[in-house]
Amino acid sequence: MKQEKNIWEQSRVELFQKLDCRETGLSQEDAADRLAKYGANELHAGKQKSVLQIFLGQFADFLVLILILAAVISACMGDVESMIVILAVITMNAILGTVQTVKASASLDSLKQMSAPTAKVLRDGQIVQIPGREVVPGDVVILEAGDSVCADGRLLECASLKCAESALTGESLPVEKDTEPLSGETALGDRKNMVFSGSFVTYGRGRFLVTATGMDTEMGKIAQLLKNTEERKTPLQVSLDQFGRKLSIIILVICAVLFGVSVLWRHENVMNAFLFAVALAVAAIPEALSSIVTIVLSFGTRKMAKENAIIRHLQAVEGLGSVSVICSDKTGTLTQNRMTVRKLYTGGEVIDAKDADFRDPLQEPLLRTALLCSDAVISGDTEIGDPTETALVRLGETNGFDEDLVRNRWPRLTEIPFDSDRKMMSTVHELAGGLMLVTKGATDVLLDRCVVTPEERARIEQVNEQFSNEGLRVLAFACRSVDGPAITLADENSLTFLGLIAMMDPPREESKAAVAECIRAGIRPIMITGDHKITAAAIAREIGILRDDTEAVEGAVIDGMSDEELQEFVPKVSVYARVSPEHKIRIVRAWQQRGNLVAMTGDGVNDAPA
Repeated sequence: MKQEKNIWEQSRVELFQKLDCRETGLSQEDAADRLAKYGANELHAGKQKSVLQIFLGQFADFLVLILILAAVISACMGDVESMIVILAVITMNAILGTVQTVKASASLDSLKQMSAPTAKVLRDGQIVQIPGREVVPGDVVILEAGDSVCADGRLLECASLKCAESALTGESLPVEKDTEPLSGETALGDRKNMVFSGSFVTYGRGRFLVTATGMDTEMGKIAQLLKNTEERKTPLQVSLDQFGRKLSIIILVICAVLFGVSVLWRHENVMNAFLFAVALAVAAIPEALSSIVTIVLSFGTRKMAKENAIIRHLQAVEGLGSVSVICSDKTGTLTQNRMTVRKLYTGGEVIDAKDADFRDPLQEPLLRTALLCSDAVISGDTEIGDPTETALVRLGETNGFDEDLVRNRWPRLTEIPFDSDRKMMSTVHELAGGLMLVTKGATDVLLDRCVVTPEERARIEQVNEQFSNEGLRVLAFACRSVDGPAITLADENSLTFLGLIAMMDPPREESKAAVAECIRAGIRPIMITGDHKITAAAIAREIGILRDDTEAVEGAVIDGMSDEELQEFVPKVSVYARVSPEHKIRIVRAWQQRGNLVAMTGDGVNDAPA
């Protein structure tokens, strides 16, 4: 039986046939029918416990149940004072636990609240704006820079479209999209002909055919994983449960023996012997244990809150102290999630960004070109524009080049915008020597348009490869004089090569120290990210996670492994790249099955299930 093609493999004709729709969009009647069939385009949260359920759940503890039984027996025997004391202690414990849980849950809920975006769709051939929740499979949605993507879909048109997908895939840079079908099994982050709910457009424009909405989207699959993920007890909970059962059994056995001795051996009154046994049981059971544990954990929770860490379950405070493996996302967790220039190549030399001197006549044209051939703007802490361009602007500012002054001095006369097919951008400015066209783009593309000797080209390609192997993103810069401001694509030839600028999303300053501290404490740090392997490995090596005795692999490597094989495999690996949320869960479970207590940290939606 022939296997059905994946969405990213199908042609436009196959997609329209499968979804029974057309390029001019759905009719209003058809859209209404599909909304009734597929439901609203929104995620369904898991069933939330009420405050009463949370309160009653505090009594679901073996020791507490024994105490309640003791209180009932005390009441039956007329010992009202003992009953009141026992019930007061366990009620106070329940109230403390409930308040802490409700406060933490409310904090988490406030983080989850996201307003449903609107969407521009084609209905009856006309562009209309509708609430995002009313989008249905088969809709054709219009995308522009700044739009949030309301559903999963396959791109039909793409004009230099870039989408930020870091929350879903962990990739730090916006992804350049295209419309060509892809082949075979392709990782989520490499499906460049698709867009996904929860991402947003940073550049360009396009149209896409909605193929999945609501819980059927990639974001919905993550929500489903969250609903299905079972909670595990912390070591403290396990220890207290075991202690409670053993202590209770021992106490009940002793009380039963004493009751038997009193009645059968000493021939005491049955009621007096029973009251003595109950009194002994109540005295022996540590009524305050649960309260003391709750209070101590509450202090720990308060201290964690001061460090901006919300603890949802009190027992997690103790669990953190027992962790033996920490799995961490990369983008925004170990790194700053802000592109920064690290190295330059100009005048035949590789220069660290911190050693750059733009008073040097060889380096000055490179930075000036980087600022002029850019649309990014930085105002205080606000950054507007592509992350690679904002990195260039920050480099200029640290070297005394304010982008506003540079652009006002040499204003842009005309431009050829960036295009994903050309992989270049050009602008024209009037410099001291006349009209100058300045260009930036991918190194391989720009080199083909530059006038360089074979020796120079070989050296540039060598440096470019060196930068790429270090996980750096490289841009090339060039220029040429032109006769007039009106330029065509033909003018982007016979260029003079100016240099390369290499950048990356650098580690947080505290990451290296934190990793070293974990290793000293006997905790194994692991990086699990959706970003590319080379980039992830470079960051992991820099902060100390990836060492000579471990390796970096892509998530596809573990697809064919059984759970048992994965358990044997995980100790060898410190970096997992290009992984899906399902991969992250499997990796965490493999470490747990090896007897480790595992912590998972990350700032993306894709980290939540793990």
